[in-house]
Amino acid sequence: MKLRLLLDRFLLQEDLNFLLTNRIPRRATTLFMGRFSKIRNPFIRSVSIRLWRFFSKVDLSDALDLNFNSLHDAFIRKLKAGARPVDPNSSVLTSPCDGIVGAHGKISDTQVFQAKGFPYSIRDLLPDPDLVARFINGTYITIRITAGMYHRFHAPVDCHISQVTYITGDTWNVNPIALKRIEALFCKNERAVIEAEFLGTSGHPMSFLMIPVAAILVASIRLHFIDVLLNLRYQGPNVIGCDAHYNKGDELGWFEHGSTIILLFPERYRFTAGLREGQPIRMGEPLMTLNALDI
Repeated sequence: MKLRLLLDRFLLQEDLNFLLTNRIPRRATTLFMGRFSKIRNPFIRSVSIRLWRFFSKVDLSDALDLNFNSLHDAFIRKLKAGARPVDPNSSVLTSPCDGIVGAHGKISDTQVFQAKGFPYSIRDLLPDPDLVARFINGTYITIRITAGMYHRFHAPVDCHISQVTYITGDTWNVNPIALKRIEALFCKNERAVIEAEFLGTSGHPMSFLMIPVAAILVASIRLHFIDVLLNLRYQGPNVIGCDAHYNKGDELGWFEHGSTIILLFPERYRFTAGLREGQPIRMGEPLMTLNALDI
């Protein structure tokens, strides 16, 4: 325990943390980790999982199956039935993933924040000016998935997914230390823009965007509704049409290890009361509600 406390204190030094997780060959390290994590040797699997659990706060008690064949299997574990109850209220959008609430609030024209004092524009985050125009002055929220968390993400509401745009990019770490140092970090990293809509209780279609952002060691995004693993080797096409319907809480896909999901909404949404930056949240818990005009 004493060794763990000393190690945590050592690694929490911002300059050291930033150097260890960013000033390395990010692409090569990410590709290596992708291969290494899938090795099915029992010794390598056991040592890797032990090291992962030592360095990260990992809770495997709700995993469906603890007989992992590799470190990768542990990262993308499924959960036992009922481990994440989903709020059934049709006027509530739930969190798509386990994570920590990051920067969130109103989109000022096109400006949002990745951290206090570090703004960026959704014009740089999104590939299509018409798509940007639909979310001007809307609402956004960032949810960070840490290394030890459950890495699958789910539909926050009954919805139809019409298109995914994959954007190749870098693999900067997305932890708070990097977010305070790298300008427009999310706009630099590999990401997928998922376009979805649902029917409000008034019967009007309402749109939202879910944007999984990859990071170092994590640059692979698996989506069930397309037949391609999105990763650093994937060269396109960048725009992928689809026609997929999901119910609230249905699994949409996963990160190979962990990262961040950004959600963008039009103006007609408000956050669940008490939502605050730094707050842990679990998949299925209330995240957003609709204004009275929509319900």
